[in-house]
Amino acid sequence: MARTKEFDKTQALDLAIGVFREHGFEGTSTEMLVSAMKIGRQSLYDTFGDKWKLYCLAVERYSTEETKAHLAMLRKEPRALESIRAMMERVVETAGQACLGINSICEFGQSRPELTHLHQSGDWRLKEAARKRLEEAQAAGDVCTTLSSVALADFLFANIAGIRIAARSGASPKQLKSLGQIALRAIK
Repeated sequence: MARTKEFDKTQALDLAIGVFREHGFEGTSTEMLVSAMKIGRQSLYDTFGDKWKLYCLAVERYSTEETKAHLAMLRKEPRALESIRAMMERVVETAGQACLGINSICEFGQSRPELTHLHQSGDWRLKEAARKRLEEAQAAGDVCTTLSSVALADFLFANIAGIRIAARSGASPKQLKSLGQIALRAIK
């Protein structure tokens, strides 16, 4: 008689995300995963497939959750600029935690189509929401109108990546806050 799995798949996946965030795909061993996830090696394979499939599931879940969090910030305030500011402040506050999305892009670039698709689908949804809020901010006179909302969204998300990389390389909270403030000032 086969044993039933005695673990929560979502919780185990979240624990795997933590390992991949810190160590990347190549730096993570199967032993590190089973230890962190508190499951046996065979359960990992039976439930998630191989390490690569688990990594893709982790990136997908992480991307979905981060996108939701950013979208919540973009919808937080009635005034568009304040929502954009809330999103940037969240980025600065959480920048000390490794970003699986940025790390995945840095590790693989566009060499893995399945990852590229995961990144692009989350990015498109988020950038589209930011673009709309930027258009609202432009209409309110709060943001520069000489650049398109698409260009401004691209600029903000390049800065988000930069802030997260700066945090990973040791930037202080004060430096990160300054980077976020400068990005907001630059779009006015």
